[in-house]
Amino acid sequence: MLPRQQFVTFVSTRAPWCVILWCVIWLTPATAGAADTDALLKTIEARYNHTQSLRLDFSESYAGMKRPVQRESGALWLRKPGRMRWDYAMPAGKVFISDGKDVVLYTPGDASAQKSKLKESEDMRAPLAFLLGKLEFKKEFRNFQTRADGGNLWIEAEPKSQNLAYTKVEFLALPDGEIRRVRVTGQDQSTLDFTFTNEQLNAPVSPSLFEFHPPPGVPVVEGAQ
Repeated sequence: MLPRQQFVTFVSTRAPWCVILWCVIWLTPATAGAADTDALLKTIEARYNHTQSLRLDFSESYAGMKRPVQRESGALWLRKPGRMRWDYAMPAGKVFISDGKDVVLYTPGDASAQKSKLKESEDMRAPLAFLLGKLEFKKEFRNFQTRADGGNLWIEAEPKSQNLAYTKVEFLALPDGEIRRVRVTGQDQSTLDFTFTNEQLNAPVSPSLFEFHPPPGVPVVEGAQ
C-alpha cells in the first residue's frame, strides 16, 4: 500500500488525471479573452492528443497534515492505449505498471505485488494512463486563473464536480505548452506536487516495457490498490 493512503482518495475513476494533469491554458501574462482561451486550449489538446507515446522524468512530493514531506522520483513511460510504467529510482526498484487493463504495484521488500483492474484502481497514478487519450478540458474544470512565473505561467482551476476529494489544481506551463509542474490541493489541505522534466513526445517504447515479471518467490495478489 502507498504510505500516503489518505491522499489516494484524491483520484476517482470519474476524475481522469489525464484531465487534471494536462488541463492547462497556454496564455501570455496578459488576460486572454474567451476566444483566445479556446484557441489555446485546442493547441494544448493537439500537442498531446496527437502523441502516441511519451517519456518523462518525474519527482513527486506529498505533504500531509502533521506529516513530514515524502519524496519519490524516477522515469515515466506512456503509450496508447492506456499503458504506462513508473520506474522509481527513489525508492530504487519500485515499479507501477499498466498494460491497459490491469495495474501492478511492487516495491522491493514487499511480500507480494498488488494487482487490480485499471478502471477500479484508486491509486493516484492509474488514471494517468489516459494522458494520451482524448482531452476535454472544459468538461472537468472552471474558474481558470493565471499568474506569471518568470517566462512561464501558473494556471489554477477548480473542478466542476463538488464530489471530489480535491479542491484545486495548479499547473506550471512553459510558453510552448509543455507542462512542468502539477500541484493538487485536497479537502484536508494536503498537497501532491509533481515536477516533470526531459519530456520526449513519441519516444520509442517497446510493448514489453508494460509487462510485469515478478522476482522469484514474489506472488501477484489480486485486489484493489
